[in-house]
Amino acid sequence: MPDTFGHHPWTVQDLVAGVSSGQVRLPDIQRPFVWSNAKVRDLVDSMYRGFPVGQLMFWENADESHSRAIGTSEKTQAGSMQVIDGQQRLTSLYAVVKGLQVLREDYSQEHVVICFNPLTERFAIPDSATKRSSDWIQDIRDVFVSPIDARADYLEALEKARGVERLDRETERAVEVAVNRLAHVLAYQFEVVQLKSTVARETVADIFVRINSEGVKLSSSDFILTWLSVFWEEGRQQLEDFARSSRFTPQEKSRMTGETVRWTPKNPYLALDPGNLLRVVVAVGNRRAQLQDAYNALRGRDPRTRQIVPANRERELAKLKGGQSRVLNPNNWDEYLKVIERAGIRTSAMVTSKNAILYGYALWLIGRTEFGVPVDELREIMARWYFMAQITGRFSGSAETRGQEDLARLDGLEQTPQAFAAAISTQVETILTDDWWRVTLPDDLHTSNMSGPAYTGYVAALTILDADVLLSNLKVKDWIDPTRRPVKGVEKHHLFPKDYLKQSLSIKSTRQINQVANQALVEWADNIDISNQEPRDYWPAQVEDKKIGQERLTKQTWWHALPDNWTGMEYQEFLAARRKLIAAVTREGFKKLSDPNYRPQPPAIVPNTPEPSLPSFDALVLSGVIPPGTYLIPTDGQTDSIAEVTEDATILLDDTEHRTPDLAAKADGADDSDGWDYWSAQFDEPVVLADLRVLPLPAPEKLPVN
Repeated sequence: MPDTFGHHPWTVQDLVAGVSSGQVRLPDIQRPFVWSNAKVRDLVDSMYRGFPVGQLMFWENADESHSRAIGTSEKTQAGSMQVIDGQQRLTSLYAVVKGLQVLREDYSQEHVVICFNPLTERFAIPDSATKRSSDWIQDIRDVFVSPIDARADYLEALEKARGVERLDRETERAVEVAVNRLAHVLAYQFEVVQLKSTVARETVADIFVRINSEGVKLSSSDFILTWLSVFWEEGRQQLEDFARSSRFTPQEKSRMTGETVRWTPKNPYLALDPGNLLRVVVAVGNRRAQLQDAYNALRGRDPRTRQIVPANRERELAKLKGGQSRVLNPNNWDEYLKVIERAGIRTSAMVTSKNAILYGYALWLIGRTEFGVPVDELREIMARWYFMAQITGRFSGSAETRGQEDLARLDGLEQTPQAFAAAISTQVETILTDDWWRVTLPDDLHTSNMSGPAYTGYVAALTILDADVLLSNLKVKDWIDPTRRPVKGVEKHHLFPKDYLKQSLSIKSTRQINQVANQALVEWADNIDISNQEPRDYWPAQVEDKKIGQERLTKQTWWHALPDNWTGMEYQEFLAARRKLIAAVTREGFKKLSDPNYRPQPPAIVPNTPEPSLPSFDALVLSGVIPPGTYLIPTDGQTDSIAEVTEDATILLDDTEHRTPDLAAKADGADDSDGWDYWSAQFDEPVVLADLRVLPLPAPEKLPVN
């Protein structure tokens, strides 16, 4: 058996000293991020109590070109030990003991601080409570620097807080024992498995993968990044540099590096990480969306023999390199971002799927670099594709499967602009059918989730249509411009105010009150003025106050999907009508993406819902369809309630009259139900009110309608 490793004890003090000098270094096949502060706290607590915390693994390798330092300070010695396993523990210990900054996952720098209570022997993450209390040593690093001084300072502060000249002997003794025990953590011994310097780098990478493939510690992208560190270290570093730069403006990066930086990939939509970029690189270069398959292919593994074939590995690596050169090209990235803006997306808050952006970039690159689609034409094609992917939540489930389907559409096509455009356009048209716009989208809008695909798609459409904010001269696209930083600007306003729904209509369900169909974009001052007034009261006053002109008001009521005579509608009828109108306006926004000669459909002929023309409850009573004295019972039979129709065309329930079936249903505890479906009239056989409502009525022209 080859002599590949040995076992060696290292104390915490030895490890920290090794990291400080540079003798122990983080290899580039690891991720440079530390644990959460809570995990660091638990690690220190376990060592304090003498619990086992796992072994470490080092590789005896003095080749500094394959490693990076832990922390952010300069090192004084060349590395000879590289961390293969246990990087998170070692980085955390180093940060706590030395008090130096480390990199977080978002590439920010932070001091990791843990506090300690010698009286209770508890460790904690500092917060306002611990900072106010003299019971805590605020930073355990003080103990590691000088336990004697830390103990003296702590006792002095505790005596002052308790108003005594000296603490009792028992308390002093307990503090001394606890502080000394904490200081002794520096002598805690780790068992370190040291791989010999003769072990090949590929073998080291394989060991790393085997260790971390147990459980779910690493993703497929992590394994590929590890593989890159072995076979294309420069490429791995390029991904990390691009990802890190996506978090900073050129000005910020210039201040950080001390050098003039003229461009970074920072954008208003997403901050990248190496795994995000890798997904695009593999999709473009290797035509694979499923990263596990890509990993096996990059290793050169033959799918039949399961053996590693070096020629296969070199071929796949060459493809990946070609893809990466395109993905990280600044011109390509900047041009693609125009696609997202063209699709009406203005900020990260409107992005419902990061994968939609990533796979969209992959398709854009393939269209531009392989099919030769002109950039202006490609922007319009991919803006429609992205709008479709965003509003349908295409990548909300099995993202890799969806991504592979999209890549497969391009396989075997003649590499011409026309072929690419036809493939993408056919996909979009197949998904966004007439039924999808008329049925599926209104149904998706039956939600209170204002950050979901359906509602953000509507807001995107408003930006495409250059719509106004309701009752304002401000444009929606200007309101959500990522460069704007107003203290208070435009808010989402409840068209049927919350307090009005609760107090006047007895609607208690938050989900019903906050339906997206009850929200509109208004300026903040207007929202305050409107407060909790009934729509039929505040709307005429607001319209009169704004004096924006009938033509503009007509456009605004269309953009904001307000049904005709909406202020007099029942709430549920209003929601149903507005969902359909929101869907229609959203469709108009999509049409503008599709037609360079777009002209908006006149508001007068925007499809409206048929519900407002259905007879109201009092119309059914006056016509004799539901005679006074008719008993009403819950259709589902879940309660024993019995209501009665009165001569005044109201519904009497528990000695209280209700004007509509909806209000009576809410009073019976059915907050989320449509009252017309909830109640059934007691004739010879019970009949649901909704069914009675669609029957022919005598002299309908004389009947009041909603």
